[in-house]
Amino acid sequence: MNYRVIKENDLFLLTDEKGDIVGNHPYELGLYTKDTRFLSSFKLLINEESPIALHSDGGENYRSNILLTNPHQEDENELVLWRESIQLERFRFIHEGVLYETIKAKSFFPKKVSFRISLLMNADFTDMFIVRGFQNGKVGTKGDTILSEKEMTFTYNGSDLIARRTEVKWNQQEQEVKEGYVAFDWTLEHGESKEVTLTIEALSGNEKSRVKDEQEALHALQESYSDWDKALPIVKTDMKQLEKLVKRGTDDLRVLLTDVGFGHFPVAGLPWFGVPFGRDSLIAALQLLPFNADIAKGTLLTMAHYQGSKVDSWRDEQPGKIMHEIRYGELANTNQIPFAPYYGSVDSTPLFLMLLVDYVNWTGDLTLAKKLRPNIDQAIEWIDKYGDRDGDLFIEYHQEASKGIANQGWKDSGDSVVHRNGDYAKSPIALSEVQGYVYQAKKGIAAILRALGDNEEAQGLDDSAQRLKEKFNKEFWMEDVGFYAIALDEHKKQVGTITSNPGHLLQSGILSEEHAKKVANVLVSHEMFSGYGIRTMAEGEAGYNPMSYHDGSVWPHDNSMILLGLAKSNLTDEMKIVVQGLIEASHHFEYDRLPELFCGYDQSFNKVVPYPVACSPQAWAAGTPLTFVQSLLGIFPDSLNNKIHLNPSLLSSMDELQVKDLQIGNGRLSVSLKRISDKVEVTVEKNTTGLSIEQGLGTAAL
Repeated sequence: MNYRVIKENDLFLLTDEKGDIVGNHPYELGLYTKDTRFLSSFKLLINEESPIALHSDGGENYRSNILLTNPHQEDENELVLWRESIQLERFRFIHEGVLYETIKAKSFFPKKVSFRISLLMNADFTDMFIVRGFQNGKVGTKGDTILSEKEMTFTYNGSDLIARRTEVKWNQQEQEVKEGYVAFDWTLEHGESKEVTLTIEALSGNEKSRVKDEQEALHALQESYSDWDKALPIVKTDMKQLEKLVKRGTDDLRVLLTDVGFGHFPVAGLPWFGVPFGRDSLIAALQLLPFNADIAKGTLLTMAHYQGSKVDSWRDEQPGKIMHEIRYGELANTNQIPFAPYYGSVDSTPLFLMLLVDYVNWTGDLTLAKKLRPNIDQAIEWIDKYGDRDGDLFIEYHQEASKGIANQGWKDSGDSVVHRNGDYAKSPIALSEVQGYVYQAKKGIAAILRALGDNEEAQGLDDSAQRLKEKFNKEFWMEDVGFYAIALDEHKKQVGTITSNPGHLLQSGILSEEHAKKVANVLVSHEMFSGYGIRTMAEGEAGYNPMSYHDGSVWPHDNSMILLGLAKSNLTDEMKIVVQGLIEASHHFEYDRLPELFCGYDQSFNKVVPYPVACSPQAWAAGTPLTFVQSLLGIFPDSLNNKIHLNPSLLSSMDELQVKDLQIGNGRLSVSLKRISDKVEVTVEKNTTGLSIEQGLGTAAL
């Protein structure tokens, strides 16, 4: 990972390993918020030269500590500063929209020494889409740079009529300041140190400064992380890598939380997707449900607020549709791109309903379902009226926005839906997993509506779901290969390439037991399972490419959706194979962090081949280890029927698993698994949920 990133709420800082924002970097470094780069240059110098990096750790996402030293410096053969005599430490964090950075210098030179610490800085206020080279358009103009007492302010007048400014302040008297430059001249004895703290704010319109005392801000930030950790269930196991993965996953999900006014929800990932994403945020919240259900609530309320209200082909919007993503930059605000918000995802709407169903199953909270009843009705209407555009019971997508997305499932690259002969499928396209989402959503919402006393509407949804199930299995099943097509194309012909998409059907209930077993067998076959995870496309298919984004790579979140289905379908052996492979893969990545994706090569290289530009951290990759725990417990609450389904198992490489204080219903559940000879002994240590447990004790060990 050749960048360092810290984030809090919607402000994030992206730098190189030295902590600098420099040009000509593949990740377009900067300080970003609201899809705008508020700091485009930020470089620390000692005697006008770049220091040398000693230590730079990207393991923590909310604070950063970088250690540097000076190069050897002479002027016409006269010693200026002996090499490695000054230790420089950069400590930074973000709290309530303010970046705090303390630069501390300590001398290890044997005599008194003088030197200059300086900073070069600039702000270009470039829209994220322009930064990434995706779009161009009409933009505003850079304003004056204002210098005042211990402060420098960069200004910008946007084409969206929003005035933006970057305020940089420091707490020590500078020796020189000019536009884009501030310097401090320090003299130190051996062992002596000095420091300066800077605050940087990205402000728009009439926003006021929120700078507070640095230690007060740091304490408040640390307390928020401590509160997050205390609320989580405790996972203990003799497989320490699983513990590390769960800890890394929950830490990463915490830093990816944002609140735009309706409760916390996970943004998609860093560095480029730190905004609300329908599909990504919903799936990450679903993965997090057993650990923190409040995030699902915040996600649902956020998505409901932005639910489509009109027909607008520029945004691929229809009434009731859940958004794909929202952007807040200059191009979006001036309608030069259709992302304010954009609705081009076919699966966000059923995923919204699925998350609500699972939220109610875990919490029993029908109050939220009542509050969201208008949104539920609108989402169902979108599925039946706009999603099923030709009345064949299947949900299809077709791009209408000229600057939108062509493939509108989770595999949204242009080459991801391909026939076995190599031809790309043309839209309207009905994806297999989306039909499963719709079936699962309708069945789950029907149960909620019955609990709310609306039996007639519930029966209508059940009947609709049953018709979909029957037609789906007739039209998508490929008897010759014992698997489901990824999609139906514009002519209702099967797109028969073997992919991971049908694996998502396993949790939906749309498959027969026989077909579910056949799907599982294909997913863990040599062609689909790399040894590190399930590939997005089977080896040997015309479109297969292990280096591609969606056509043979391995996506942890894709595997997690399949894992939940395998566990729910009691396909325990296949579930364990996949969990073991992903845990093995995690050893090959920094900081015990599963990335967005990795290449689909098998284990013959003796290591995972990384994908070159994977986002890290990314929300649904961070959530994947949490589904390992749920899948191994085989736990699926059903609060509406006062039951918890439990089918626990252990990997062959582990002997113990203890999960304490899962939040379910009105209380908590603690469960421990221990291998005794060839059996797994299951002990329910605590159950204050008010729900009864249906479990399979004495599960055979693998």
